Amino acid sequence: MPPATIRSTAKTVRLSRPEQVAEAIKEWVMEQGLHSGDRLPSEPEMIERFGMSKGTIREATRILEAQGLVRTRTGPGGGTFVHQMSPERARALLSNYFYFRDLTLKDIYQIRMVLEPELVASLAGTLSEDELSRLEAVMATYAHPAATAEEEREQHIASLRFHGLLAEMSDNPLMGFIIAFVTQTLSDLTVYRKLYDPPNHELWARGKAYQARLVEALRAGDSAQARDVMSLHMATAQSLMQAQEAEVIRRFMT
Repeated sequence: MPPATIRSTAKTVRLSRPEQVAEAIKEWVMEQGLHSGDRLPSEPEMIERFGMSKGTIREATRILEAQGLVRTRTGPGGGTFVHQMSPERARALLSNYFYFRDLTLKDIYQIRMVLEPELVASLAGTLSEDELSRLEAVMATYAHPAATAEEEREQHIASLRFHGLLAEMSDNPLMGFIIAFVTQTLSDLTVYRKLYDPPNHELWARGKAYQARLVEALRAGDSAQARDVMSLHMATAQSLMQAQEAEVIRRFMT
């Protein structure tokens, strides 16, 4: 790609020269059809290809490495390689965007109410017995109500892991990623705001009952039932979680 193109684009979007070179490298990788593990051209080749200095190329590479899109190895057989970012890494980076934003339970459940019923409707009748057993194994970790706040915290996290597993089983990667991210965000918020204390046996009992009914619908291949159960589950969970949050605030203020 000619250097003039890079400079022109940088001026339009107001990116620094290394940032613009990083974007140009990403475009080139896509054009070449490279995959995770493929080697990028050497540094001298990159300098010639993009018409930039060694320092700019190195900084562009560092930007891509920070984004998780390339990985650099030293020594024999080393170089810079295309790297496929893991879902965990992508969620962690996205979490940074929301770090200073005051997300509420309402914000989170607004997304869950829309997406999770559709997710389970699409999964009904498609899951293997092994996948259904994995869901049931998660449920078994909170088979009994928590006796302490610490146990309640672990049960909250495990219960949300149930929903994370459903997201991983989706054949829609975008839907699965968004639901997994929202679920992880709720898990983090629950721990950070200590919404697990005091233990809430109603939340445990109703949530577990809905999940059991959901697994039955998934096993039976009943999409409509799965959607309805998840919708009720989300509505109930939102109501009980908001009541739990209000109780935590009340206790803090008194």
